[in-house]
Amino acid sequence: MSVDTICALATAPGGALGIIRISGPQALEILSRIFSKDLTTAQANTVHYGHIIEKGTAPVQGPTSKGSASKVCGTVSSRQIIDEVLVSVFRAPHSYTGEDAAEISCHGSRYILNRVLALLIENGCRQAQPGEYTQRAYLNGKIDLSQAEAVADLIASTNRATHQVALSQLRGDFSSRLAQLREQLLKLTSLLELELDFSDHEDLEFADRAELSSIAKEIDKHITQLARSFETGQALKQGFPVAIVGKTNVGKSTLLNRLLKDDRAIVSDVHGTTRDTIEDTIDIQGVTFRFIDTAGIRQTADEVEQIGIERTFQAIQKARIILWLIDQQPLTEEISKVLQLTENKKLIVVGNKSDKVDNNSYNLLNMPFVAISAKFGTGIEELEQAIFQAADIPTLADTDFIVTNARHYDALTRASHSLAHVLEGLQTSLSGDLLSEDLRDVLSILSEITGGEITTNEVLGNIFKNFCVGK
Repeated sequence: MSVDTICALATAPGGALGIIRISGPQALEILSRIFSKDLTTAQANTVHYGHIIEKGTAPVQGPTSKGSASKVCGTVSSRQIIDEVLVSVFRAPHSYTGEDAAEISCHGSRYILNRVLALLIENGCRQAQPGEYTQRAYLNGKIDLSQAEAVADLIASTNRATHQVALSQLRGDFSSRLAQLREQLLKLTSLLELELDFSDHEDLEFADRAELSSIAKEIDKHITQLARSFETGQALKQGFPVAIVGKTNVGKSTLLNRLLKDDRAIVSDVHGTTRDTIEDTIDIQGVTFRFIDTAGIRQTADEVEQIGIERTFQAIQKARIILWLIDQQPLTEEISKVLQLTENKKLIVVGNKSDKVDNNSYNLLNMPFVAISAKFGTGIEELEQAIFQAADIPTLADTDFIVTNARHYDALTRASHSLAHVLEGLQTSLSGDLLSEDLRDVLSILSEITGGEITTNEVLGNIFKNFCVGK
């Protein structure tokens, strides 16, 4: 349990309003020293209007005769108003951190915010470290570790999809699913360990091995599904990579500019204008896609253009979706080369210049095809829909959860490996004590995700170090 009281600015400076957060056992006592009202007895979940004040001294005017100058006789304690504010009061354990806490809503002037923080520190507060509020919430049992990490993901969310995933995790959906899996594993482990208590009876078996194998396989299926969702989760956070490829002067840069609704890439009739990859992102139906305009694929003696073409091949390897842009029926060898390069990728053939070319004449082996005019914008909505469908993004209603955190992925992968040992042991009639040990390994690893097995400050510090100071 924390013994000191912390404070920090929770909003970006320079706005119309600013919020300063205070949390700890002396939060209301310290705040009362600089507030125009005593808040030590204030009720929880109440808001108070008043002034932040700074104690000081001011000269006292002595008696004067009519028309004469004032005479300074001495000094007396006075109070200087820094700002008029609203203070929200929270009482332990019903606060974000689980401690007594308060939030000061004041004007967003840098001077005002810095002065209020300075006054709080002068009166006993300590400047909070990055993520310390959320870390205290975790340590005080308000949230588990996966929910704490969801706070950072929610703040960093850049589209509807990442917002939904982070919100689901913050609500505890992921934690609840893990708790169900752990409960099943714990039941199995308990039955196996019960057998050990009756080891004198060799023929006694509490855990039916066939049933145990069936349940273990079902648990492994869910864990594997969660681990596999990590690739999609990373793409949701960073943007699904989409490479635009094709021959020179086929309209790749024009298409990129049309998708971005901006003149991002240079457009010219000269072959080989694009000599490097150009990247930018757009939002399609609440999901971020990262488009990569590549150098045209052709034979060239230009050394710089050759480097650009090599980077085109690298972009194809990294992309999950390939837009193959054509403006005429490609040759058989070109089709073969593209199919070879884009193996295991989602490939969409895009017939450009539909205002000039009869797209019905293309023979492309039944590959997904969209006809567009990058110059005039025809077919762009249909292309965006095809790109979204190619991403094949599972909804939260269709899956347990989409994993976006590398630490969670690592734990799930290790849990799956340990569970594989359990299944192998069941097939080879491994003794109950060794099976129980492997199952406990799985339980321990899954506990790492929600924080049940994390005890070192080093691990916690690594998790919270990237949080903003006010969280």
